[in-house]
Amino acid sequence: MMNLPKWMLATLALALAIPVWAADDKKAPAAAKPSLTVTTAQPLKVDWTHKISANGNLAAWQEAIVGAEANGLKITEVRVNVGDRVQRGDVLATLQADSLRAELAHAEAMLAEATASAQEAKAQADRARSLQQQGFFSNAQLSQALAAEASSVARVQSARAVVQLQNVRLTQTQVRAPDAGVISARQATVGSVVGAGTELFRLIRQGRIEWRAEVTAAEIGRIQVGAPVQVKAASGQLLQGKVRMVAPSVDAQTRNALVYVDLPAATGSARAGMFAQGEIALGQSQALTVPQTAVVVRDGFSYVYTVGSDQKVSQLKVQTGRQSGDRVEVTSGLKADARVVASGGAFLNHGDTVRVVDAPAVTAAPSASANQ
Repeated sequence: MMNLPKWMLATLALALAIPVWAADDKKAPAAAKPSLTVTTAQPLKVDWTHKISANGNLAAWQEAIVGAEANGLKITEVRVNVGDRVQRGDVLATLQADSLRAELAHAEAMLAEATASAQEAKAQADRARSLQQQGFFSNAQLSQALAAEASSVARVQSARAVVQLQNVRLTQTQVRAPDAGVISARQATVGSVVGAGTELFRLIRQGRIEWRAEVTAAEIGRIQVGAPVQVKAASGQLLQGKVRMVAPSVDAQTRNALVYVDLPAATGSARAGMFAQGEIALGQSQALTVPQTAVVVRDGFSYVYTVGSDQKVSQLKVQTGRQSGDRVEVTSGLKADARVVASGGAFLNHGDTVRVVDAPAVTAAPSASANQ
Protein backbone atom coordinates (compact mmCIF):
# COMPACT_ATOMS: atom_id res chain seq x y z
CA MET A 1 0.00 0.00 0.00
CA MET A 2 1.13 3.50 -0.81
CA ASN A 3 2.33 5.41 2.24
CA LEU A 4 0.56 8.79 2.57
CA PRO A 5 1.51 11.61 4.77
CA LYS A 6 -0.44 11.98 8.01
CA TRP A 7 -1.90 15.34 7.02
CA MET A 8 -3.37 13.83 3.89
CA LEU A 9 -4.98 10.98 5.87
CA ALA A 10 -6.64 13.49 8.27
CA THR A 11 -7.98 15.53 5.34
CA LEU A 12 -9.44 12.42 3.73
CA ALA A 13 -11.25 11.35 6.96
CA LEU A 14 -12.74 14.81 7.38
CA ALA A 15 -14.08 14.80 3.83
CA LEU A 16 -15.77 11.44 4.36
CA ALA A 17 -17.47 12.55 7.62
CA ILE A 18 -19.04 15.77 6.30
CA PRO A 19 -21.83 14.05 4.20
CA VAL A 20 -22.92 11.96 7.22
CA TRP A 21 -23.35 15.07 9.37
CA ALA A 22 -25.28 16.82 6.65
CA ALA A 23 -27.61 13.83 6.27
CA ASP A 24 -28.32 13.79 10.02
CA ASP A 25 -29.14 17.51 9.97
CA LYS A 26 -31.77 17.00 7.25
CA LYS A 27 -33.80 14.32 9.19
CA ALA A 28 -37.25 15.56 10.52
CA PRO A 29 -38.08 14.83 14.21
CA ALA A 30 -40.12 11.59 14.54
CA ALA A 31 -43.78 11.92 15.73
CA ALA A 32 -44.71 10.38 19.11
CA LYS A 33 -46.14 6.91 18.60
CA PRO A 34 -49.56 6.22 20.24
CA SER A 35 -49.18 3.91 23.24
CA LEU A 36 -52.78 2.59 23.18
CA THR A 37 -55.99 2.70 21.15
CA VAL A 38 -58.90 3.81 23.36
CA THR A 39 -62.55 4.72 23.12
CA THR A 40 -63.92 7.85 24.72
CA ALA A 41 -67.25 8.68 26.29
CA GLN A 42 -69.00 11.86 27.28
CA PRO A 43 -70.13 12.22 30.91
CA LEU A 44 -73.92 12.05 31.14
CA LYS A 45 -76.25 13.92 33.46
CA VAL A 46 -79.12 11.70 34.58
CA ASP A 47 -81.83 11.84 37.23
CA TRP A 48 -81.05 9.20 39.80
CA THR A 49 -83.19 8.06 42.70
CA HIS A 50 -81.53 8.08 46.09
CA LYS A 51 -81.95 4.68 47.71
CA ILE A 52 -81.00 3.01 50.97
CA SER A 53 -80.21 -0.69 50.91
CA ALA A 54 -81.32 -2.67 53.94
CA ASN A 55 -81.83 -6.21 55.17
CA GLY A 56 -84.64 -7.63 57.26
CA ASN A 57 -87.23 -10.33 57.68
CA LEU A 58 -90.69 -10.87 56.26
CA ALA A 59 -93.34 -11.14 58.96
CA ALA A 60 -97.10 -11.34 59.27
CA TRP A 61 -98.73 -7.91 59.15
CA GLN A 62 -100.98 -8.95 62.04
CA GLU A 63 -101.35 -12.44 63.44
CA ALA A 64 -104.59 -13.37 65.20
CA ILE A 65 -104.71 -16.16 67.80
CA VAL A 66 -107.92 -18.18 67.60
CA GLY A 67 -108.69 -20.01 70.85
CA ALA A 68 -111.47 -21.93 72.54
CA GLU A 69 -113.98 -19.92 74.57
CA ALA A 70 -115.93 -22.86 75.98
CA ASN A 71 -114.32 -24.82 78.81
CA GLY A 72 -113.87 -28.57 79.10
CA LEU A 73 -115.35 -29.55 75.73
CA LYS A 74 -113.99 -32.11 73.28
CA ILE A 75 -113.06 -31.21 69.70
CA THR A 76 -115.25 -33.21 67.31
CA GLU A 77 -114.17 -31.76 63.94
CA VAL A 78 -111.34 -29.68 62.48
CA ARG A 79 -112.17 -28.15 59.11
CA VAL A 80 -108.99 -26.28 58.14
CA ASN A 81 -105.28 -26.88 57.97
CA VAL A 82 -102.13 -24.78 57.75
CA GLY A 83 -102.06 -22.72 54.56
CA ASP A 84 -105.82 -22.65 54.02
CA ARG A 85 -107.42 -19.32 53.20
CA VAL A 86 -110.55 -18.53 55.19
CA GLN A 87 -113.12 -15.77 55.30
CA ARG A 88 -114.40 -13.92 58.30
CA GLY A 89 -116.93 -16.09 60.18
CA ASP A 90 -115.89 -19.41 58.62
CA VAL A 91 -116.10 -22.38 61.01
CA LEU A 92 -112.60 -23.66 61.75
CA ALA A 93 -113.47 -26.36 64.29
CA THR A 94 -116.46 -27.67 66.23
CA LEU A 95 -116.70 -28.77 69.87
CA GLN A 96 -119.04 -31.31 71.41
CA ALA A 97 -122.31 -29.55 72.23
CA ASP A 98 -124.61 -32.28 73.70
CA SER A 99 -124.28 -31.13 77.31
CA LEU A 100 -124.78 -27.50 76.35
CA ARG A 101 -127.93 -28.30 74.40
CA ALA A 102 -129.33 -30.08 77.48
CA GLU A 103 -128.46 -27.11 79.66
CA LEU A 104 -130.14 -24.80 77.15
CA ALA A 105 -133.30 -26.91 77.19
CA HIS A 106 -133.33 -26.80 81.01
CA ALA A 107 -132.89 -23.02 80.96
CA GLU A 108 -135.71 -22.61 78.48
CA ALA A 109 -137.97 -24.72 80.73
CA MET A 110 -137.09 -22.56 83.73
CA LEU A 111 -137.93 -19.49 81.66
CA ALA A 112 -141.32 -20.94 80.73
CA GLU A 113 -142.03 -21.74 84.41
CA ALA A 114 -140.99 -18.23 85.48
CA THR A 115 -143.14 -16.70 82.76
CA ALA A 116 -146.18 -18.67 83.90
CA SER A 117 -145.56 -17.66 87.52
CA ALA A 118 -145.24 -14.05 86.46
CA GLN A 119 -148.53 -14.16 84.62
CA GLU A 120 -150.24 -15.61 87.72
CA ALA A 121 -148.62 -13.00 89.94
CA LYS A 122 -149.76 -10.24 87.60
CA ALA A 123 -153.33 -11.53 87.67
CA GLN A 124 -153.25 -11.68 91.49
CA ALA A 125 -151.92 -8.11 91.63
CA ASP A 126 -154.67 -6.88 89.31
CA ARG A 127 -157.37 -8.49 91.51
CA ALA A 128 -155.81 -7.03 94.64
CA ARG A 129 -155.94 -3.57 93.13
CA SER A 130 -159.59 -4.00 92.24
CA LEU A 131 -160.55 -5.38 95.65
CA GLN A 132 -158.55 -2.75 97.47
CA GLN A 133 -160.50 -0.05 95.65
CA GLN A 134 -163.72 -1.74 96.78
CA GLY A 135 -162.49 -1.87 100.37
CA PHE A 136 -162.08 -5.65 100.61
CA PHE A 137 -158.23 -5.59 100.65
CA SER A 138 -156.04 -3.70 103.02
CA ASN A 139 -153.03 -1.73 101.95
CA ALA A 140 -150.76 -4.40 103.41
CA GLN A 141 -152.40 -7.16 101.36
CA LEU A 142 -152.06 -5.01 98.22
CA SER A 143 -148.39 -4.42 98.91
CA GLN A 144 -147.79 -8.17 99.23
CA ALA A 145 -149.49 -8.81 95.87
CA LEU A 146 -147.51 -6.10 94.15
CA ALA A 147 -144.26 -7.42 95.65
CA ALA A 148 -145.06 -10.93 94.41
CA GLU A 149 -145.68 -9.52 90.93
CA ALA A 150 -142.36 -7.65 90.88
CA SER A 151 -140.52 -10.71 92.15
CA SER A 152 -142.02 -12.87 89.42
CA VAL A 153 -140.98 -10.36 86.75
CA ALA A 154 -137.40 -10.45 88.11
CA ARG A 155 -137.38 -14.26 87.96
CA VAL A 156 -138.47 -14.10 84.34
CA GLN A 157 -135.63 -11.73 83.49
CA SER A 158 -133.15 -13.97 85.34
CA ALA A 159 -134.38 -17.06 83.51
CA ARG A 160 -134.20 -15.24 80.18
CA ALA A 161 -130.58 -14.24 80.91
CA VAL A 162 -129.72 -17.87 81.64
CA VAL A 163 -131.21 -18.86 78.28
CA GLN A 164 -129.14 -16.19 76.53
CA LEU A 165 -126.00 -17.41 78.32
CA GLN A 166 -126.64 -20.98 77.26
CA ASN A 167 -127.18 -19.85 73.66
CA VAL A 168 -123.86 -18.02 73.76
CA ARG A 169 -122.09 -21.08 75.14
CA LEU A 170 -123.70 -23.18 72.45
CA THR A 171 -122.44 -20.86 69.68
CA GLN A 172 -118.97 -21.08 71.22
CA THR A 173 -118.85 -24.74 70.25
CA GLN A 174 -118.18 -23.50 66.72
CA VAL A 175 -114.73 -21.89 66.53
CA ARG A 176 -114.95 -19.23 63.82
CA ALA A 177 -112.37 -17.11 62.01
CA PRO A 178 -112.26 -13.56 63.41
CA ASP A 179 -111.09 -12.16 60.06
CA ALA A 180 -110.21 -13.23 56.54
CA GLY A 181 -106.71 -14.54 56.13
CA VAL A 182 -104.40 -17.56 55.96
CA ILE A 183 -104.04 -20.22 58.65
CA SER A 184 -100.38 -20.11 59.74
CA ALA A 185 -100.48 -22.60 62.63
CA ARG A 186 -102.79 -25.29 63.97
CA GLN A 187 -102.83 -26.95 67.38
CA ALA A 188 -106.40 -28.28 67.26
CA THR A 189 -106.68 -32.08 67.26
CA VAL A 190 -109.87 -34.11 67.00
CA GLY A 191 -110.68 -35.79 70.34
CA SER A 192 -108.71 -33.46 72.58
CA VAL A 193 -110.50 -31.70 75.44
CA VAL A 194 -109.71 -28.02 75.54
CA GLY A 195 -110.04 -25.38 78.19
CA ALA A 196 -111.15 -21.81 77.83
CA GLY A 197 -108.38 -19.75 76.23
CA THR A 198 -106.54 -22.71 74.70
CA GLU A 199 -104.88 -21.68 71.42
CA LEU A 200 -106.22 -23.69 68.50
CA PHE A 201 -105.12 -21.75 65.40
CA ARG A 202 -103.02 -18.79 64.27
CA LEU A 203 -104.26 -16.63 61.43
CA ILE A 204 -102.36 -14.14 59.27
CA ARG A 205 -104.97 -11.43 58.97
CA GLN A 206 -106.01 -10.70 55.37
CA GLY A 207 -103.05 -12.78 54.20
CA ARG A 208 -100.84 -9.69 54.37
CA ILE A 209 -97.15 -9.77 55.23
CA GLU A 210 -94.72 -6.93 55.81
CA TRP A 211 -90.99 -6.38 55.54
CA ARG A 212 -89.24 -5.26 58.70
CA ALA A 213 -86.06 -3.62 57.48
CA GLU A 214 -83.17 -2.73 59.77
CA VAL A 215 -81.61 0.67 59.10
CA THR A 216 -78.98 2.65 60.96
CA ALA A 217 -79.84 5.51 63.27
CA ALA A 218 -78.30 7.98 60.80
CA GLU A 219 -80.74 6.93 58.08
CA ILE A 220 -83.98 7.15 60.06
CA GLY A 221 -84.55 10.85 59.48
CA ARG A 222 -84.26 10.48 55.70
CA ILE A 223 -87.01 7.86 55.37
CA GLN A 224 -90.54 9.15 54.84
CA VAL A 225 -93.80 7.31 55.40
CA GLY A 226 -95.23 6.28 52.03
CA ALA A 227 -91.82 6.01 50.32
CA PRO A 228 -91.75 3.27 47.62
CA VAL A 229 -89.73 0.17 48.42
CA GLN A 230 -88.55 -2.76 46.33
CA VAL A 231 -88.02 -5.99 48.26
CA LYS A 232 -86.33 -9.19 47.07
CA ALA A 233 -87.32 -12.23 49.10
CA ALA A 234 -85.04 -15.20 49.67
CA SER A 235 -87.20 -17.11 47.18
CA GLY A 236 -86.16 -14.63 44.48
CA GLN A 237 -89.53 -12.92 44.16
CA LEU A 238 -89.55 -9.13 43.77
CA LEU A 239 -92.20 -7.24 45.73
CA GLN A 240 -93.21 -3.60 45.56
CA GLY A 241 -94.27 -1.98 48.82
CA LYS A 242 -94.52 1.26 50.75
CA VAL A 243 -93.18 2.41 54.09
CA ARG A 244 -96.00 2.24 56.64
CA MET A 245 -94.11 3.28 59.76
CA VAL A 246 -90.64 3.97 61.11
CA ALA A 247 -90.06 2.58 64.59
CA PRO A 248 -90.14 5.28 67.29
CA SER A 249 -87.08 3.85 69.05
CA VAL A 250 -83.64 2.44 68.24
CA ASP A 251 -82.37 -0.89 69.53
CA ALA A 252 -79.87 -0.21 72.30
CA GLN A 253 -77.71 -3.22 71.32
CA THR A 254 -77.49 -2.94 67.54
CA ARG A 255 -78.20 0.82 67.24
CA ASN A 256 -80.54 -0.03 64.38
CA ALA A 257 -84.19 0.83 63.92
CA LEU A 258 -86.98 -1.06 62.19
CA VAL A 259 -88.83 0.25 59.16
CA TYR A 260 -92.20 -1.42 58.57
CA VAL A 261 -93.02 -1.84 54.87
CA ASP A 262 -96.47 -2.91 53.68
CA LEU A 263 -96.45 -5.53 50.94
CA PRO A 264 -99.31 -6.69 48.69
CA ALA A 265 -101.54 -9.48 49.96
CA ALA A 266 -100.80 -11.76 46.98
CA THR A 267 -97.19 -12.50 47.87
CA GLY A 268 -96.59 -15.56 45.68
CA SER A 269 -93.57 -17.51 46.91
CA ALA A 270 -92.69 -15.01 49.65
CA ARG A 271 -93.48 -16.31 53.13
CA ALA A 272 -93.47 -14.88 56.62
CA GLY A 273 -90.15 -15.63 58.32
CA MET A 274 -88.07 -15.35 55.14
CA PHE A 275 -84.97 -13.17 54.97
CA ALA A 276 -85.24 -10.36 52.41
CA GLN A 277 -83.17 -7.55 50.98
CA GLY A 278 -84.61 -4.30 49.76
CA GLU A 279 -84.11 -0.72 48.67
CA ILE A 280 -85.98 2.24 50.13
CA ALA A 281 -86.36 5.21 47.76
CA LEU A 282 -85.54 8.63 49.24
CA GLY A 283 -86.03 10.95 46.24
CA GLN A 284 -84.38 12.01 42.99
CA SER A 285 -81.43 14.24 42.11
CA GLN A 286 -79.27 14.89 39.05
CA ALA A 287 -75.92 13.13 38.79
CA LEU A 288 -72.91 13.42 36.46
CA THR A 289 -72.06 9.84 35.49
CA VAL A 290 -69.36 7.95 33.60
CA PRO A 291 -68.97 4.26 32.77
CA GLN A 292 -67.60 2.23 35.64
CA THR A 293 -64.77 1.07 33.37
CA ALA A 294 -63.61 4.69 33.10
CA VAL A 295 -62.76 4.90 36.80
CA VAL A 296 -59.30 3.63 37.78
CA VAL A 297 -58.51 3.05 41.45
CA ARG A 298 -54.89 3.51 42.46
CA ASP A 299 -53.50 3.74 45.97
CA GLY A 300 -57.00 4.06 47.38
CA PHE A 301 -57.96 7.03 45.15
CA SER A 302 -60.19 7.19 42.09
CA TYR A 303 -58.96 8.61 38.78
CA VAL A 304 -60.27 9.14 35.26
CA TYR A 305 -58.29 9.90 32.11
CA THR A 306 -59.40 12.63 29.73
CA VAL A 307 -58.16 13.08 26.15
CA GLY A 308 -57.12 16.51 24.89
CA SER A 309 -57.06 17.89 21.37
CA ASP A 310 -53.42 16.78 21.03
CA GLN A 311 -54.46 13.15 21.71
CA LYS A 312 -52.61 13.17 25.03
CA VAL A 313 -54.30 11.92 28.20
CA SER A 314 -54.53 13.73 31.49
CA GLN A 315 -55.01 11.94 34.78
CA LEU A 316 -57.71 13.54 36.98
CA LYS A 317 -58.38 12.67 40.60
CA VAL A 318 -62.16 12.46 41.18
CA GLN A 319 -64.66 11.74 43.92
CA THR A 320 -67.23 9.04 43.16
CA GLY A 321 -70.69 8.58 44.61
CA ARG A 322 -73.66 6.40 43.75
CA GLN A 323 -73.66 3.47 41.35
CA SER A 324 -76.37 2.11 39.08
CA GLY A 325 -75.87 -0.62 36.55
CA ASP A 326 -72.67 0.01 34.63
CA ARG A 327 -72.41 3.72 35.51
CA VAL A 328 -70.98 5.56 38.48
CA GLU A 329 -71.54 9.10 39.70
CA VAL A 330 -68.63 11.58 39.76
CA THR A 331 -69.27 14.19 42.43
CA SER A 332 -66.16 16.33 41.87
CA GLY A 333 -63.01 16.67 39.77
CA LEU A 334 -64.55 16.27 36.30
CA LYS A 335 -66.14 18.70 33.86
CA ALA A 336 -69.29 17.81 31.99
CA ASP A 337 -67.74 18.49 28.55
CA ALA A 338 -64.63 16.34 29.04
CA ARG A 339 -63.75 13.40 26.80
CA VAL A 340 -63.20 10.48 29.13
CA VAL A 341 -61.30 7.30 28.31
CA ALA A 342 -64.06 4.72 28.57
CA SER A 343 -61.81 1.70 29.13
CA GLY A 344 -58.16 0.79 29.31
CA GLY A 345 -57.21 3.56 31.70
CA ALA A 346 -55.38 1.10 33.94
CA PHE A 347 -52.66 0.83 31.23
CA LEU A 348 -52.18 4.58 30.81
CA ASN A 349 -50.05 7.21 32.50
CA HIS A 350 -50.39 10.95 32.56
CA GLY A 351 -49.17 12.46 29.27
CA ASP A 352 -49.40 9.30 27.17
CA THR A 353 -50.42 9.70 23.55
CA VAL A 354 -53.36 7.59 22.44
CA ARG A 355 -55.29 6.85 19.29
CA VAL A 356 -58.97 7.62 19.85
CA VAL A 357 -61.87 5.63 18.46
CA ASP A 358 -65.14 7.18 19.58
CA ALA A 359 -67.59 4.77 21.17
CA PRO A 360 -71.26 4.68 20.11
CA ALA A 361 -73.39 7.32 21.78
CA VAL A 362 -75.10 6.20 25.00
CA THR A 363 -78.67 7.29 25.60
CA ALA A 364 -79.46 7.64 29.28
CA ALA A 365 -82.84 6.75 30.68
CA PRO A 366 -84.81 9.77 31.86
CA SER A 367 -84.81 8.41 35.37
CA ALA A 368 -82.60 5.81 36.94
CA SER A 369 -82.09 4.49 40.42
CA ALA A 370 -78.89 4.35 42.37
CA ASN A 371 -77.75 2.87 45.63
CA GLN A 372 -76.24 5.11 48.21
